[in-house]
Amino acid sequence: MDELVSRIVSNVGIDRSVATKAVGIMLDFLATEGPADKAQTLLARLPGATEAVEAARAEGGGGFFGGMGGIMGVGSRLMSAGLGMGEIQGVARQVIAYAREKAGDEDIDAVMDSIPGARTFL
Repeated sequence: MDELVSRIVSNVGIDRSVATKAVGIMLDFLATEGPADKAQTLLARLPGATEAVEAARAEGGGGFFGGMGGIMGVGSRLMSAGLGMGEIQGVARQVIAYAREKAGDEDIDAVMDSIPGARTFL
């Protein structure tokens, strides 16, 4: 995940620790809200993704924040990590682009298309 985190720091302009948390939260969202089989396939193709999800869950949330799931839950988790709406969108774009590079369009599209509202990040 170092490569992705570095890209986010550079392209979005946020602190490395915040970028690291944001990646874990985003991947946790995809893993929790997407179809289990497709999400697991996607995460398996992203080096360090499982560890990033585990770290995000250890900090709290595990797919839900304050009882909310879906887009509202992930948005709340990311804002609590210190991100504004523009930064959230920037992080989402970087995560999706990275996933496309590492796993291919089919895997990320299958997960994104199955989550109501997920495309609003893009």
